Amino acid sequence: MDDAVDGGGRMAGGRRIVVLVLPEVNLLDLGGPVQVFDAATYRGAGYRVEYVADSPEVTSAQGLRLGGCGPLPETGPGDLVLIPGPRLRAPEPDRPLVAETVVRWLRAACHAGARVASVCSGAVALGEAGLLDGRRCTTHWSLIDPMRRRYPAAHVQDAVLYVHDGPVSTSAGISAGIDLALSLVERDHGPMLTAAVARELVVYLRRAGSGEQVSPFLEHRAHLNSAVHRVQDHLAQNLDVQHTLAGLAAVAHLSPRGLSRAFTTTIGITPLEYQQRLRLELAATLLAETSLTVEAVAARCGFRDARHFRRLFGARYGAPPSASRRKPA
Repeated sequence: MDDAVDGGGRMAGGRRIVVLVLPEVNLLDLGGPVQVFDAATYRGAGYRVEYVADSPEVTSAQGLRLGGCGPLPETGPGDLVLIPGPRLRAPEPDRPLVAETVVRWLRAACHAGARVASVCSGAVALGEAGLLDGRRCTTHWSLIDPMRRRYPAAHVQDAVLYVHDGPVSTSAGISAGIDLALSLVERDHGPMLTAAVARELVVYLRRAGSGEQVSPFLEHRAHLNSAVHRVQDHLAQNLDVQHTLAGLAAVAHLSPRGLSRAFTTTIGITPLEYQQRLRLELAATLLAETSLTVEAVAARCGFRDARHFRRLFGARYGAPPSASRRKPA
């Protein structure tokens, strides 16, 4: 069934985000990622967010009472279970870290084919459910060593913002949940929609793996120059068009010389250099996720000469483009 727009301008249907609200949840762990999915929904992503808990009312770590949470539902393929981090206390004999009903539900959700993603200390719930065993994962820096001791079968990583390992995703502390959510949106809907969401939230995305790599669609967006932002948006939305400096300057309401100066002063590269980075990033995505030939990818990304595209691609990624290659890390 096609998605439909409801009265609030949102897309009905799409991926369900089941937010597990644990006792003493940290509000930023909860609100940051949910804001990402909400902003993506208003741009057509079609996410459906619902809040569930083991009890109908939960009090956050900051003292805010959260009511109206639904019961723990059945989940399946296509669902994402999001676990914002709670304030953790030392385990007590009659009070486990996570309620057994929640542990069983998480196991069942993963077994049924749902993706699960934790923010910060939410990784403990996955650890208690055994879902981190044999997987790479991460959490808040202060919990790295305790997690390694409590869950020796998990491969707990430090110095990364987030980790995807199969159907399980985990993020580092607090605000890193926003980076995790952006990466999940990018997986579902690609870099251009994600860049629009990141700009709306005035954040940028860093990818997993090295922890330092930045998507060209999101890099150089943490500035306040509205003229440069207009040109960046225009380039991202029209990558297959042959642009001139004069044409881009008209978009920015600047002279060509003024636009070049604004770009190099604000982000350190020229408008056409920025365009080339976006084109190569899109090309890498198309080569990894479609069956298009190298020549078709070059044309779709605005390169008139496939040989020139091959040279540029090889120089940036260290290997020539191939229709069967994985996207560079």
